[in-house]
Amino acid sequence: MVLGCYLVETGDGKHVLIDTGYPADVPLPPGTAVDEHAKTVIDRLDELGLHPDDVDVLICTHFDVDHVGYHDAFSKAELVVQREQYEVARAGHPRFASARSHWDHPSLRYRLIDGDTELLPGLSLIETSGHVPGHQSVLVRLPRTGRVLLAIDAVMLERLFTPDRPAQQMDDNEERLRASTRKLLDLVERERVALVVFGHDGQQWQTLKRAPDYYD
Repeated sequence: MVLGCYLVETGDGKHVLIDTGYPADVPLPPGTAVDEHAKTVIDRLDELGLHPDDVDVLICTHFDVDHVGYHDAFSKAELVVQREQYEVARAGHPRFASARSHWDHPSLRYRLIDGDTELLPGLSLIETSGHVPGHQSVLVRLPRTGRVLLAIDAVMLERLFTPDRPAQQMDDNEERLRASTRKLLDLVERERVALVVFGHDGQQWQTLKRAPDYYD
């Protein structure tokens, strides 16, 4: 199981983290393959000489358990989430309950946004509901690599990046999912995106740069 977290360092030295992975205190689903030597996002940051308090912004793509496992460690950061996702989760949707202690910790400071938003120069949030209500993908504009789209779970696998794709087991709404996929396909063409990273594509993951290596 591929569980990606992403770190962006801005030109003025800010650190933006995207998602925090699977929590240690929630059992994995039966039959899930896991690397016994897999490291947490905290471990990965430490290898880069960073502490959770060094993260300025935590982008929450959505509140599924495999994306929010260490949110509560980032109490110094501003957490950014789509309003729709936050309100659905806070209302008690059972899908997001198992890790609620991590994403709904009282020390966390949330900024709620509505729709597509340029969060920082060169970093945009793209509303892509369908997998869950209020899911968001991330577009990063890098000086050398060019535009990188983190589709996250709007498109989990490269083979699903087609206009009439089917919904998968964990997708919430097929109509919204297809609309979001078409939106991202249009964005890739319009923005001339150099790299699309899919949410859980183990085959693609083997080809990508991973920390401490990086895209610039």
